[in-house]
Amino acid sequence: MSPDSMSPGSARSADDVNERIRALWLRAGGTLSAQERAEYELLVVEWAEAMRGKIIEAA
Repeated sequence: MSPDSMSPGSARSADDVNERIRALWLRAGGTLSAQERAEYELLVVEWAEAMRGKIIEAA
């Protein structure tokens, strides 16, 4: 997945994004290439946004 294929404000749930992060690490065998690192960073930001939305909904 390239950084360009990610859209800001994705509607994926935090659980879905977390699963994608886990799958990325499994595919990479624990060592990320530069491209995988970029994907990981985007996923972490997306996960944080999803978690923030979850917290706001709970409040």
